[in-house]
Amino acid sequence: MTIKDVERIESILSDAGFDYQLELEQGSIIVTGPSDIVASEVSLQFASQLLNWVKPRRLGRVFDSAGGFILLALSR
Repeated sequence: MTIKDVERIESILSDAGFDYQLELEQGSIIVTGPSDIVASEVSLQFASQLLNWVKPRRLGRVFDSAGGFILLALSR
């Protein structure tokens, strides 16, 4: 499986009206459902605290889960 495969499957699911998030982990697709209201609240509280710590100290940037990052493992 590649990232392009995951994107293709996500598109098919979205067109069919399913609200699933897909992750690619070691070549396998992991399907997760949308977050519930409690998880959303906890996530926002955590992000708020993190931003309040990082910003005044100019330590970097803080993003939410919609940032669309692709993490790559680098081997040595």
